[in-house]
Amino acid sequence: QVQLVESGGGLVQAGGSLRIPCAASGRTFSDYAMGWFRQAPGKEREFVAAINRGGVGTNYADSVKGRFTISRDNAKNTVYLQMNSLKPEDTAVYYCTARSGLLAVRDEAYGSWGQGTQVTGSS
Repeated sequence: QVQLVESGGGLVQAGGSLRIPCAASGRTFSDYAMGWFRQAPGKEREFVAAINRGGVGTNYADSVKGRFTISRDNAKNTVYLQMNSLKPEDTAVYYCTARSGLLAVRDEAYGSWGQGTQVTGSS
């Protein structure tokens, strides 16, 4: 399994921006499609965004489309989630995840998970 470590979470005012990276190690990063999920208190974990191995194909949840951007740097073994126009409802723990093969939107399709990083959008 690939090991994943998220960082960069924090408190951001509504309308602000934040970029959270996820560093991968232990396997060939470019063999993995990458995803971001989030879980708010009292809610189920939900899909946010995913990117294919080459970094060309992406998929976004409707709730973040146009505001969030997923990208990856295969030379740095890192995937990023750029979050713009943050809203209080974006408050959650954000998890980085990886799977060999094609990108997916279901969490059960992913086998490797980071420990999560807290993002809080203040009103």
